[in-house]
Amino acid sequence: MCTVCGCGQGETKIEGGPEHAHAPGGFSYAPRHHHHHAHAPGLSPGRMVQIEQDILAKNNAYADANRKEWKARGLFAINLVSSPGSGKTTLLVETIGRLAGRHPLAVIEGDQQTSNDAERIRATGAQAIQVNTGKGCHLDAHMVGHAFERLDLSAGGLLLIENVGNLVCPAEFDLGEAHKVVILSVTEGEDKPLKYPDMFAAADLMLLNKVDLLPYLAFDTRRAIDYALRVNPRLRVIRTSATSGEGLDEWIAWIEAGLAVARDRAAQA
Repeated sequence: MCTVCGCGQGETKIEGGPEHAHAPGGFSYAPRHHHHHAHAPGLSPGRMVQIEQDILAKNNAYADANRKEWKARGLFAINLVSSPGSGKTTLLVETIGRLAGRHPLAVIEGDQQTSNDAERIRATGAQAIQVNTGKGCHLDAHMVGHAFERLDLSAGGLLLIENVGNLVCPAEFDLGEAHKVVILSVTEGEDKPLKYPDMFAAADLMLLNKVDLLPYLAFDTRRAIDYALRVNPRLRVIRTSATSGEGLDEWIAWIEAGLAVARDRAAQA
């Protein structure tokens, strides 16, 4: 069990190179951040804290390398995080459909098992690489860097990273992204931001998703947004629905603004 997040040790699997970004297939590798037992006999609390710091420091070094490469190439990288079932993949499919032909883009999909989400992304015509984390409950920067090597993404493009469904662990692990985008669906509780404050504090944007279902639910959007802003006053909020299309123009505009900034910075470097 990892002292940072509590996830178990398991074999990580990443699909193959650019020729496989449209079809299943791949290889396995052992993650370079090693998992330790949170209650391992003989480990003092101080030693456990040191191990946790070492794990995060190694991850941050890989994240810095990812960020440096993506910045040099003018890529805009977004880390999408949420609970399972928030509608991340459906929203991603709709997003790709609206951006198709306008910008080069690719997707790194994180799940513990299956390539179902990557296959849904590929059905849109977009490149996607699946990362299966085994018993791990989050992507780390080393996994993402390896997956990125197997994508063929043009300079100035958009890299969408769909993290494992989890509101705890991904908050701790920088992947080198420009922004974390947290998705909260109206089928969840309004108090999720208070229950999982680290994730909402780490995000720059919250998509309040599935708002087309509000007429059928006892969900207080004002309270949910208030709780999120209480945790993170600088958090921007967009209400979205992949079904009705609400908020998607604003979401796409936010992405395109980020793409423009990333390209300008690369051009000035």
